[in-house]
Amino acid sequence: MGRILAIDYGKKRVGLAVTDPLQLICTGLPTVPTNDVFAFIKNYLAQEEVDSFVIGESKNLDNTKSQVAEAIEEFAEKLNRLYPSIPMHWVDERFTSKMAKQSMLMSGMKKKKRQQKEIVDEISATLILQTYLQKTQ
Repeated sequence: MGRILAIDYGKKRVGLAVTDPLQLICTGLPTVPTNDVFAFIKNYLAQEEVDSFVIGESKNLDNTKSQVAEAIEEFAEKLNRLYPSIPMHWVDERFTSKMAKQSMLMSGMKKKKRQQKEIVDEISATLILQTYLQKTQ
């Protein structure tokens, strides 16, 4: 059994998270600049078996597509062209950034560290992955 790789795509940075090989535990990976995400994924796939991708779907509160949704769809299309044998799943990512910031606050993380957007993106990707796992179990 391979891992599941979650992707929280943004125009500047991409948050990433992955399961263990048994697909039970979610762990954040380093946040990467958007321009480097395909190189990162290629390197990761060379080292680890990945069974599927989970991509955060960006929507507004009224269920319409957000401003970044088109960029996410273009990213997903390219990812699918590069890795057509790896299934892709979508998870609504509304409120993940807010939930990530709240969990950072509740964990006692210092204010300076909470302001690092890379950490928010990593935690958001982990929340997206946890949501997916909860829906599929």
